[in-house]
Amino acid sequence: MNAPAAIGHNGFDPIDEALAPFGDVISEAESWLDGQKVETEGQMKAADVLLKGIKAARKAVDDARDASTKPLHEVWKAEVARWKPTQDDLDRLAKGLVSLLDDFKRKLAAEKAEAARKAEAEAWEKTRAAQEAARLADAGNIEATRAAAAAMEEAEAAQQAAMAAGKDTVKGLRTVTKYEVTDHRALLNWIAKNDRDAITDFINDWARKEHKARANADGLRVWTEKEAF
Repeated sequence: MNAPAAIGHNGFDPIDEALAPFGDVISEAESWLDGQKVETEGQMKAADVLLKGIKAARKAVDDARDASTKPLHEVWKAEVARWKPTQDDLDRLAKGLVSLLDDFKRKLAAEKAEAARKAEAEAWEKTRAAQEAARLADAGNIEATRAAAAAMEEAEAAQQAAMAAGKDTVKGLRTVTKYEVTDHRALLNWIAKNDRDAITDFINDWARKEHKARANADGLRVWTEKEAF
C-alpha cells in the first residue's frame, strides 16, 4: 500500500496556495517598509490599500491553516477523549486510596518523629556522659578507663540508633505549606510597606481590566485617542 500523501506532496503547499493571490501586495508592502514615514494624504491612501491587502492575506492564511489543521485537531481531540475516562477512573482510585491512608500515615509519621527526637536526645545525653567519664577517668585506674570506654561505645551505638530512627520515615507523605489570611487590611498594609512592586503590579493590572467600567476611580485617568490599525 502507498503511504498517505503529506502536506507539500508534489510541490503542493496550502501556505503557498493561500498567499498566491497576494504576491504583488506583499512585495509592494515590503518596498514601502524602508523606514520612510507617510507624509501625504495620497501616500496614506495608497498605504491603506496595501494594509487592507495584507490583512486579507493574513485572513486567507488563517483560513487555510484552519482547513489544514482542523481534521488533525479533531482526530487529536477524539483520541484524548478516548483515554480520558480511563485516566479519570485511575485518578479516582488513587485519590480514594490516598484518603484511606492519610490519617494513619499522619499518625505514624508523628510517632516516628517523636521516636527519632527521643533517640537523638538519648544519644546526646549518653555522649555527654561518656565524655565526662573519659575526662574524669584516672589513666592509672583500669576499671575506670574500661568503664569510660564502654560508655563511649554505648554512646556511639546510641548515635547510630538515632541516625537510623531519623531515616525511618513514612513513604507517601509530603510537606505542604498552607496559609490563611486572618486580617486582609493588615496584610495589605504589610505588602504596601514591604513589597511595593506587588501593589504596583496589582494596580496596573486592575486598571488594565477595569479602566472602562471604573473610569472615575480616584487616581485613574482615562481618555480616548485615535491610532492606526
